[in-house]
Amino acid sequence: MASSGNSKHLAALAATLMGCGVILAAGASQAAEGRLKDILERGTVKVGVQGAFKPWSFPAPDGTLQGIEVDLGKSVAETLGVKFEPVVITSANRMQMLQQGKIDLIIGGMYDTAERRKIVGIIEPAYWTSGPSILAKKGVIKDWKDIANKPVCGKQGNAYNKMVETELKAKLTAFAGNTEGKEALRTGKCIAWVYDDVSIMADLEAPEWQDYEMPVSAFYNNPWAAAVPIEELNKGWGAFMAGMAYRWQGEGKLIELAKKWNVKPGDWFDEQRKKLSWDTTYLNPKN
Repeated sequence: MASSGNSKHLAALAATLMGCGVILAAGASQAAEGRLKDILERGTVKVGVQGAFKPWSFPAPDGTLQGIEVDLGKSVAETLGVKFEPVVITSANRMQMLQQGKIDLIIGGMYDTAERRKIVGIIEPAYWTSGPSILAKKGVIKDWKDIANKPVCGKQGNAYNKMVETELKAKLTAFAGNTEGKEALRTGKCIAWVYDDVSIMADLEAPEWQDYEMPVSAFYNNPWAAAVPIEELNKGWGAFMAGMAYRWQGEGKLIELAKKWNVKPGDWFDEQRKKLSWDTTYLNPKN
């Protein structure tokens, strides 16, 4: 049973779960077991976010973290009635940190892949989508074939790193962080920075990258997903997060956040919103 201090949050919890089509036969009080109970009793939800991934999660002038994924994490905390605690993760350590209990949730630019589903509990529906593209000096690259047998920079832990080496035949050097990888591009250690197209588009808005371009389209598109510990996926915590993800899509929150942070939302976002929103026109009958 949840402690008495947490009982005031159970109504909101049940509404999120059941209002999004998630049915828990045991009811809201029994739903608050496992990690969900721990979060409520602790009074804090620890969300793993990238530390330098503008505009999804990056430092504000006062040193706090801000961005799209930070806002999503805050919406989780607000719905639960607990404090939001962002924890900086990297592409290389985020799943391990979740497994070790250092964080409760990943909202950190993570692709949904079959291999990752064996390790962590991937939340459906996805909350974003993107694909690998290239940041390079203007005029240097015109086609993906141009990076064959050339030195390129990437980031450790990205799912497409192997593809860059095996299919595109590039000589990849993977860095721990975005800053280090892009600095290597600036100093000529590589001819391109291979990363998500959405992040590159955001970089190109900054004056410091005015001499650079994204000369190729994404090699493929892949949804991003939040994740809980794999043992929690079909329990209260996973069900709650599935409800949150449906709301983010169906209520148009992701489109709002894209506009707030000056990211152009693609057709995928409108398609997901229409598919996952609940038609409430029956509440206002014309006759």
